[in-house]
Amino acid sequence: MTRSDAFVALAETTRSGVAESTHFGVVVALARDGTVAFSAGDPLVAIYPRSSNKPMQAIAMVRNGLTLPPDLLALVCASHDGTRVHLDGVRRILASAGLDESALQNTPDFALDDGSRERTLREGGERSSLQQNCSGKHSGMLATCVINGWPLGSYLDSDHPLQLAVDDDIAHLTGEPLGHIGIDGCGAPAHVMSLLGLARAFRAIAVAEPDSDAARVAVAMRSYPELVGGEQRDVTLFMRHVPGLVAKDGAEAVFAAALPDGRTVAVKVADGNHRACPPIVVEALRRLGVDVGAVAQYVHEPIMGHGREVGEVRVLLDGSGPA
Repeated sequence: MTRSDAFVALAETTRSGVAESTHFGVVVALARDGTVAFSAGDPLVAIYPRSSNKPMQAIAMVRNGLTLPPDLLALVCASHDGTRVHLDGVRRILASAGLDESALQNTPDFALDDGSRERTLREGGERSSLQQNCSGKHSGMLATCVINGWPLGSYLDSDHPLQLAVDDDIAHLTGEPLGHIGIDGCGAPAHVMSLLGLARAFRAIAVAEPDSDAARVAVAMRSYPELVGGEQRDVTLFMRHVPGLVAKDGAEAVFAAALPDGRTVAVKVADGNHRACPPIVVEALRRLGVDVGAVAQYVHEPIMGHGREVGEVRVLLDGSGPA
């Protein structure tokens, strides 16, 4: 799938004035008209976008009858922190379909949020599907199955009507035939696509016609960025401080973001280390002419030494031409 020759040096980590680590990867940026404005590495490299696929999965649910208020629809797109507001929202989605958390089949885990996780441990709690960061997506999947009379017990199977509907929307949004489909960390199908296909999908969501299924998802994410991630998560900070942006992070260092005017960025860092993603996305958006002044300070990635900042993640983009 991924090829080592597809990746180029995108960023380096410095410590006390010396480059300590180099992050290889691929970045592609689309102009307003959808053409490739610039790229570094091979944007046709096949990747697992992982949770960056969630907005596409949510569109398939909406297309098949899922009707939720914007805050809960944002949670369907989320890799949430597992705070009380996230868990209460998941319960509300399930209750709207006459279900409770026992119906969830995503892999049990603790919350991503440190405080929430520590509280659970202090109270003698255990890992649960509700706390796991994909429970919003899974609750939306279950609610969609109830609406359509589809089986609940097999909703994660790749040949289930729900997952076949997701396949159709992902192929349509990326403009690519379906490639390999694996199993995500939460148990749901994980689709492979090119990084360019991921960028095209996010652009399609960001520029979607008002009142379309894709636009409903975009509006929900823009309106409730704290539910898509968490108060201190990069994905939330980007959407909160770059007006109109639709963004989603994915495991193993994937990030995609698009604006209503069509400008789009997608990134995959080869080693799976997320710390390089935010500075790369900031720089790529800047090169597209996007005002990133309000967000850059919040997603700065300091390198610490004995309790103080001694380095940073420095972007190495060289302004490569169109793919």
